[in-house]
Amino acid sequence: MRQRALVTGVTGYIGGRLVPELLRAGFAVRAMARNPERLRDRPWYGDVEIAEADAGDAEQLRAAMANVDVAYYLVHSLGTGRRFEARDRHNALTFATAAREAGVRRIVYLGGLYPEGEELSPHLDSRREVGEILLASGVPVTVLRAAVILGSGSASFEMLRHLTDRLPVMVTPRWLSTRIQPIAVRDVLHYLVGSAAMPPAVSRGFDIGGPDVLTYREMMQRYAKVAGLKHRRIITLPLLTVSLSSHWVGLVTPVPSSIARPLVDSLIHEVVCKEHDIAKYVADPEPGLIGFDRAVELALKKVQELDVSTTWASAATPGAPSDPLPSDPRWSGGSLYVDERASVVRATPERLWTVIEGIGGGNGWYSWRLGWWARGLLDRLFGGPGLRRGRRNPHDLSVGDPLDWWRVEEVEELRLLRLRAEMRLPGLAWLELVIDQDDAGLTVFRQRALFHPQGLPGHLYWWAIKPFHGIVFGGMQRNIAEAAAGD
Repeated sequence: MRQRALVTGVTGYIGGRLVPELLRAGFAVRAMARNPERLRDRPWYGDVEIAEADAGDAEQLRAAMANVDVAYYLVHSLGTGRRFEARDRHNALTFATAAREAGVRRIVYLGGLYPEGEELSPHLDSRREVGEILLASGVPVTVLRAAVILGSGSASFEMLRHLTDRLPVMVTPRWLSTRIQPIAVRDVLHYLVGSAAMPPAVSRGFDIGGPDVLTYREMMQRYAKVAGLKHRRIITLPLLTVSLSSHWVGLVTPVPSSIARPLVDSLIHEVVCKEHDIAKYVADPEPGLIGFDRAVELALKKVQELDVSTTWASAATPGAPSDPLPSDPRWSGGSLYVDERASVVRATPERLWTVIEGIGGGNGWYSWRLGWWARGLLDRLFGGPGLRRGRRNPHDLSVGDPLDWWRVEEVEELRLLRLRAEMRLPGLAWLELVIDQDDAGLTVFRQRALFHPQGLPGHLYWWAIKPFHGIVFGGMQRNIAEAAAGD
């Protein structure tokens, strides 16, 4: 019989990625959430049991833990306010008691890596306390202690990403010299899955980390190199306190201050693994633990491959645990600017599709001709394709076709045309033209321009051209609709 695993925190970063990994490993999975409706768009929704329960409700927990072999505790109250430590304590005590009463064979908890003998930040101290509460439950427990987790959507990684991406020159506090041993999210998931098979006599904590020990400053510089950014100029200012640092992080990045503050508080501590005993019970993944540079590459993979289908706004199946998920916070995955427009078109979907599929080349872009011509000329001056490539076929488009300065990335007949920009830009850009229908059966034309900026120049570029979006994209939307209705 398959082991049954209960996974809490499935709407969160790690939990949402752990579920498919457990399914692939052969577990029967029960996903626990306070609001199961939030799970309906998950690709694994039909493959798991759903348990509606709150981590602080003893009665609901006992029902959720019925016939469970291993329970994954991935709940924490970071970002919920000043009393998050009290909530963490209550939830851990309730969970530990329910697991013991339900006869759960093992609890697996992902906590934080912390130094011994120091006064810890509230965030790390709460993680430490939760681990100790679970270890005292009477149930065999595996506590995995990790520092910065490298993966798109991880709060600590997103803070690193946004700081490095947006600031080519920065004044920083002393904690940038603190040593950290980060770990790739894929390796974290490997240890989480493997921990379920530990012998019953093993009940303890384990430090887990990747092969690199780096200062936060080194992490920023290496991230910049992997992301294709210029070397960052970093000036350390000793007078910049933790409190000022957290406000600075909140100003520069979209990571909520309620999350940024405890993370910054924790960065004053050196978090380096003191042992690697986990390998005695869970073999390291093949071909070895992922280094920092490769982990960043994986975290940026979807954007680097010009595939935005699995960002936070999408419900597509992710290809790897480090890819963005729909459940990730809106501030994860890097910045993505969107110009979105929609209108009802008095034409059939077939007529509208004919106009959309014929866009570009000799037919033009149904927009401000002078603006497109000037932008094309500027692109050519900087070595880009400009508008000189035209199109392969005057009527039909296929995936991979060049289309002026775009390339066709996706075509769904009578529904979707997605174009990927190949012009010279400080970032990545897409244009989506979608045909839909409203409740009355009328044809709806939806248009989205998406831009993923690279570094500060990318952000400045978007805001510099934003005043012209009404002319360029608004005109395009209106003129395509009129062309379809008039023919």
